[in-house]
Amino acid sequence: MNTCTYCDSDLSSYDPVSVERGSIDTDGERRREGQFCNYACLSAHIDEEGLTEGACCRIEL
Repeated sequence: MNTCTYCDSDLSSYDPVSVERGSIDTDGERRREGQFCNYACLSAHIDEEGLTEGACCRIEL
């Protein structure tokens, strides 16, 4: 069964949001990092895992 990375809901009833790693594997494919039943689960996962810590779009010198 394919489940949401955050809430473990069965994804068969959803159009899941997929997250892939930016780097390309040796076979030329992106690596799937997770699937979420909706953007709310994705957002909650980002917050709880602290995935934005240390991230920035630009650095002022």
